[in-house]
Amino acid sequence: MEDNQEIYSYAIKSPYLYMDAATALTIFRRAITPYTVFNDDEWTEFIKHLSFSKLKKKQHFATADTICDKFAFVVSGSVRYYHIINGEDITSYFSFEEEFTSSYKSFLTRTPTITYIQALEETRLINISYDAFQQMLANPLIAHKMERFGRLVAEHYLCCYEDRVASFITQSPEERYLQLLQTGREILQRMPQHYIANFLGITPVSLSRIRKRILEPVIK
Repeated sequence: MEDNQEIYSYAIKSPYLYMDAATALTIFRRAITPYTVFNDDEWTEFIKHLSFSKLKKKQHFATADTICDKFAFVVSGSVRYYHIINGEDITSYFSFEEEFTSSYKSFLTRTPTITYIQALEETRLINISYDAFQQMLANPLIAHKMERFGRLVAEHYLCCYEDRVASFITQSPEERYLQLLQTGREILQRMPQHYIANFLGITPVSLSRIRKRILEPVIK
């Protein structure tokens, strides 16, 4: 229990969490239930391999041309994923509270990522490093749970990617925006408009026109 207590006391004393570590880990444990369920002994072993961190606004979790050495659970805050294309910053995705963030291909293959991941506001994370993940896969107590956890997280990333690609093939920009209104209000409330336009694959001017067309029947 000493190692376990060390993690708790570290997080409580540090400025890295806006809540106490026990609460943050309870949220994390609940959030990963769809991926795997740890019994108490397994959970005690699992959290020995976690670390806590904080990103300031605009600080990067990952940068292009480097290996993304960890994946993380967003306790609070948000991050955006973007690429630099012909010198232009293009936002492609977001992650919010109780979601994972990583350049997962880079994490798994140990190859440099092409993606930047940047905090849009002060963001607090629970991290699993690549080395820690490998140690857990070799741990007899939790290896089978970690194999399932890793597989289901990878499947989640694949489904998100397929949905994203399909939306650009099957939907108009206005349809994508309407879907965002239904399922992604967090983005609309917390993100700058030019990031939302990037996410939808349109210009800020086009986004303004779409919003105007949608609002006109309401105003009338």
